[in-house]
Amino acid sequence: MPLREAMLYKRENENINAKVRCNVCAHQCLIPEDGFGICQTRQNRAGKLYTLIYAEASSFNADPVEKKPLYHFYPGSYVFSLGTISCNFHCKHCQNWSISTARPGDIQTFTISPEEAVRRAKQAHCNGIAWTYNEPTIWFEYTYDCAKLAKAEGLYTVYVTNGYISEEALNEIAPFLDAVNVDVKAFSDSFYKRVCGARLEPVLETCKRVLDKQIHLELTYLIIPGYNDTREEIRQFADWVAGLSTAIPLHFSRFYPAHLMLDVPPTRTETLEMAHELAKDAGIEYVYLGNIPGHQYENTYCPGCGELLILRMDYRVKRRIRSPRCPACGRDINIIL
Repeated sequence: MPLREAMLYKRENENINAKVRCNVCAHQCLIPEDGFGICQTRQNRAGKLYTLIYAEASSFNADPVEKKPLYHFYPGSYVFSLGTISCNFHCKHCQNWSISTARPGDIQTFTISPEEAVRRAKQAHCNGIAWTYNEPTIWFEYTYDCAKLAKAEGLYTVYVTNGYISEEALNEIAPFLDAVNVDVKAFSDSFYKRVCGARLEPVLETCKRVLDKQIHLELTYLIIPGYNDTREEIRQFADWVAGLSTAIPLHFSRFYPAHLMLDVPPTRTETLEMAHELAKDAGIEYVYLGNIPGHQYENTYCPGCGELLILRMDYRVKRRIRSPRCPACGRDINIIL
């Protein structure tokens, strides 16, 4: 694995064996000499913090941007998607657990420099680059370098994230970041502690900061039966989203058994439709249901008159508007085309 000195860390003192504080994510890990952060990819070596995964990709593919999911950001375009290994969360229901639980050296990775990533994106006729599949924040140095180069080359940039990025890290990358999808795991701090090994509040703060920086924001909430699916919790979440902005596209996604939750059944369609109803009642204008191919709530409708604006089937755009305005009633639509 290549070594690269990390960004955004501080030594506790000037001793050669000083502990260092990593400031990339909200864990703010204090790492002793030869130790690692929670993500296991950032190591203190003689008082300097290094990333062990710079430019090391476990996964890469040209995806529809709808798969991120981003439904209001260049719909119908393709984005070159890259992921690495490990995570700063330890979610029991992780769909990509084979890479999120891996540590440096556990599985094969592929060295893809920022220049190579941009070249591959253009070669695949993609309009942008996304860091996804696992948590991009732990890959911060690489995503930062990639994002700067991608923007210079006319590509858009996307983070698909758990929202645990620190304020300092977000401030650094924000000028080069066009869109973010934050996966809000639940609207309960106890869920975050028990299921993810994290806290809720930093995630909510990240959502506010992304909006404040005028980065395009969409939110995803995976509904897990028996864990985060009560009417009260979903209503509270929907009210919180509406308090940020009723124009934020919100995705409720269907859970399928995975990782350490193989005994939990898939989410019932009725539960997802209940969440859709609660969110609409809260005033959220664009509410979607994911992992239910062919459902009508994959589509985009005008929040004013109900006109069908974008027709989707299995993450593919079949028909869409050509300007950010409803052709039937003239209402402005929160969408980047």
